[in-house]
Amino acid sequence: MEKIWGKLVDDEGRCSHYHQENDIVALKCSSCEKYFSCYECHDELENHQFVATEKEDFPVLCGHCKTKLNFNDYSQGYCINCKAVFNPNCHRHWKIYFKS
Repeated sequence: MEKIWGKLVDDEGRCSHYHQENDIVALKCSSCEKYFSCYECHDELENHQFVATEKEDFPVLCGHCKTKLNFNDYSQGYCINCKAVFNPNCHRHWKIYFKS
């Protein structure tokens, strides 16, 4: 099972920066290949900046069931495996997390 890295407040990926009920995704940095709760946690804990991942390379991990998702699956707004709903405001950070 994949580990979620970050300044976590629970085991579903909520962190000190983003901790609403639906903040349950972890995002993969293509440099270190780790799933982080957010880019801010990544940049505070690693010795490099967060590097966006290809959309096809399963850049998202559902914090509820730990299923890896590609960008198209994640874009549905919920996990295709467990149906947990994701925070709709995360689209504001897509340029940080996903290569165009």
